[in-house]
Amino acid sequence: MSDCCSAQAQTHASALIEEHSSTDTRCTACGNAGRSVERKTVLHHVHHDLLERVRNEAYRFCPDPNCSLVYYSDGGAHFSTDDLRELVTVKASGDKRPLCYCFGLNEGDARDEIARAGNSSIPAQISQLIKAGMCACETRNPAGVCCLGQVNKAVKRLSEEHKTATESTHAPMHDCCVR
Repeated sequence: MSDCCSAQAQTHASALIEEHSSTDTRCTACGNAGRSVERKTVLHHVHHDLLERVRNEAYRFCPDPNCSLVYYSDGGAHFSTDDLRELVTVKASGDKRPLCYCFGLNEGDARDEIARAGNSSIPAQISQLIKAGMCACETRNPAGVCCLGQVNKAVKRLSEEHKTATESTHAPMHDCCVR
């Protein structure tokens, strides 16, 4: 059971990000500030043939969507999106884009539900499972943090896209020849 999604853990994670946001923790590829992740998280996401490259040192996650680097360390180790077993939410797009690693939900699941029902129950489902202590975000999510914030943003964006698309298909057509 994990408490990575609790308010206390989120506060601790925010403090760690702030603590590690100096210039020496910047991504070696893009220069943006990285977020500390446990070595265990890196081990759970790299391809099996790269496990020996995951040394016993501190790792960081690069959250920049335009940077192909996912993990890097002060010791020079680095892993790109091609080195990982699965897509990384902030670096992927489309229906296969993962939203929740713990429960296997992706953007296509949310999009389909919104198209079918007009809204998505995915954030509520995840919240319920978090309350039941069933998440393992610090390991399963490549970013090493709770996914619920990203899930809520994605569902909101998809709902707005659906609403816009629905409104444009139902917009009245003006016929210049009708009298």
